[in-house]
This record gives sequence, C-alpha cells and structure tokens, in this order.
Amino acid sequence: MAISFFILPTVANAYTVKSGDSLWKIAQKNGVSVNSLQNINNRNSSIIYPGEELIIPSAISSEDKELMARLVHAEAKGEPYAGKVAVATVILNRVDHDNFPNSVKGVVYETYSNGAHYAFSPVKNGQINKAADAEAKQAVEEAVAYRGQGQGSTFFYNPDISESKWIFSRETTITIGNHVFAK
Repeated sequence: MAISFFILPTVANAYTVKSGDSLWKIAQKNGVSVNSLQNINNRNSSIIYPGEELIIPSAISSEDKELMARLVHAEAKGEPYAGKVAVATVILNRVDHDNFPNSVKGVVYETYSNGAHYAFSPVKNGQINKAADAEAKQAVEEAVAYRGQGQGSTFFYNPDISESKWIFSRETTITIGNHVFAK
C-alpha cells in the first residue's frame, strides 16, 4: 500500500464513467488532478470502464485559480512557461504540506515574524493585485491537473536577488529560467 505525502481534497460528488472517458478527461472536466482522482478512488492504474462509479474530489475554486494566476504572473513574468507551472505547483505543494496553511489564500497571503515578512514579495509590493495573463492562467490549470506529481518543491527563489541565506540551505529540486526550486 502506497503512503500519500499530500492531503487529498475533500469529496464533492460521484461520477459514472461513460464510453470514451479517460481519467484525464474526467479530471480536466472536473478541475482536479489525475493523481487525486486516482488516489481518492484507490487506483494504481488509469484503466476505467463504462458504468463504473468514481468519487470526484473537490476542485480548486475559480477564485483560488485566479489568485494563483495573479501570483504566478507577478512572480514569474518573463520566465519560461515551465517555470510558471512550477511556481503554481509550489503553491499547491504548500497547500498540501503540513508546514503551510491548507488553503490557496492562506499560502499566498502567509506572513512570518508577526506580519513583518511575506512568503511572496508580490503580496508585499502590491503586484498580486494586477491581472494575470493567459499564460499564467494556463500554467495554473496545468499545475492543478498534475497536482501531487513532480518533485515536491515548496520553495523557489532567484539566487541573483535572494536576500535569505536560509533558502540556499534547502535541497534544490530543479532550476528553470532564473528560479531555483527547492524543498
């Protein structure tokens, strides 16, 4: 039995598999990840059959996706698309990790040292309030679709401008563009 390292979303409803369905199509239609769909239904494979009942986990709300897209836009403007997906994935990984708030809003607006330091600089400088572009929105959709997969990054930083010495002690998972992702 596999042990899951992330918290599964709460159950929303059930779905009856139709001919031509795939886990990918069902996940996309319901705004959830294939991984969470498999986990909540105790599946190790992606094989499904018409007539089967699947539990559909609750999706990330459109408001949460918009907030994530605004943060991705502010944090990763000018970065490769893969870097934007990775920034969105960090947000989701934090939501699913015990050491961070368990909501998108809680993660995005998290502060430290009694509110003196923000987890994300665009919250402090107001860039979070600017509209997201289409690429940032698409990156969020992709991160949601693949939620729970990847390398478990819960941090990212630009080593050329980072002021935190602590962040350099974290295990690097990948570097994309100007961002180093770590856990």
